[in-house]
Amino acid sequence: MERRDKHNYYLDIAETVLGRGTCLRRNYGSIIVKNDEIISTGYTGAPRGRKNCSDMGVCRRQELNIPRGTHYELCRSVHSEANAIISASRKDMINSTLYLVGKDATTDDFVENSNSCTLCKRMIINSGIEKVVIRDTKNEYRVINVEQWIDNDDSLFDDVGY
Repeated sequence: MERRDKHNYYLDIAETVLGRGTCLRRNYGSIIVKNDEIISTGYTGAPRGRKNCSDMGVCRRQELNIPRGTHYELCRSVHSEANAIISASRKDMINSTLYLVGKDATTDDFVENSNSCTLCKRMIINSGIEKVVIRDTKNEYRVINVEQWIDNDDSLFDDVGY
């Protein structure tokens, strides 16, 4: 039996976490890992105590036909990366790795060209997270050094994110 590599192991866990997501368009799962220890998890969902889109049966952004990567202020959800960061201590996040998996809520396919949105990138930078590993397929992923986002400030606006 071949042993699963560490990145895919943690991505598998993040994929399980996304199963708690409540978005009707795309669900993401994030875990933050430091020294081979999971320090936090997060999934896409409404702020605590507020109704989720899945409970309401409607997505406002979908109703308004808003394209991916724009007008996040109209979304009810807190992104998975933000939820994971909120649940962790900054001292624990310094030099950690965030694992991110996104799936289409309708097809259950992995989100193509998945990436953190501009706001989540800012939070990731400020939290001290060192790397972001993003799943593209069941066994393929990209590793992003957060330092690249800092060095190339304009790159924060290149990716469409959610």
